[in-house]
Amino acid sequence: MVAVKRLVLDVLKPHQPNALEFSQTLAGTGPGYHVQVTVCEVDEHTETLRIVITGDALEFDALESAIKRMGGSLHSIDEVEVHSGDDAD
Repeated sequence: MVAVKRLVLDVLKPHQPNALEFSQTLAGTGPGYHVQVTVCEVDEHTETLRIVITGDALEFDALESAIKRMGGSLHSIDEVEVHSGDDAD
């Protein structure tokens, strides 16, 4: 089994929800998810975020859905860490 352990995402979102609410929602997407959000840019209507998510087995589709539900847009997946075999358990 291959498990996604770490993702670094570039996301554009509206000002609301704020970064704290946004990160809490992403962390609640799966068990044991750790989320770090850095606001990189702010303009009149949007914020650009660098989001680092770590966990034992991240579910990318669920994370992407949560981002979209909050009005965000995934610009890119900038880094990925996956483990296979015994490390994935």
